[in-house]
Amino acid sequence: MTRRAFALSLMLVLATLAAAPASARPKPLGNAAAVLAALKSGTPVRAVFHYKDMKLTDDEGAVATAPDATGGMSLDAWEYFAAGVVGNPVGYVATSEAQLIRHPRHGYVLNYVKVSIDDNGKVKIVAQYVEPKTYEVKMNETFETEIADGKNIAGAFFFSGD
Repeated sequence: MTRRAFALSLMLVLATLAAAPASARPKPLGNAAAVLAALKSGTPVRAVFHYKDMKLTDDEGAVATAPDATGGMSLDAWEYFAAGVVGNPVGYVATSEAQLIRHPRHGYVLNYVKVSIDDNGKVKIVAQYVEPKTYEVKMNETFETEIADGKNIAGAFFFSGD
């Protein structure tokens, strides 16, 4: 390929990327109202979790050092419970996901993650390793943080878009 052909190809690729519609780029959702509005409108929502920026409580309820790990998930199946619907003082979105994984210590387990997003921006993530045949919980951790809004140091980031 000649230099000129390479330069033209590169310019075409860059122009295509620059012309991508803004709707194709993920849009940060900096509060619970924005997350709920996106979900209610049918817009895809994804979450990215920076666990090291969260409070971690282990199986026994002791506060532990959170790992320097990052995870993410789509909020495909979700429910919203307004304040007082199920005895809850604050409204919240609930979503969960389970994936079969092979853990180095526990073998094959279901990696179950439940996320609650309170109307006040607080986020709670329950992570469990569950034995797939007996449903025995092998690991149980709870992470707490807030929705990252660009001003706070928080571990839960939400985005809308395809």
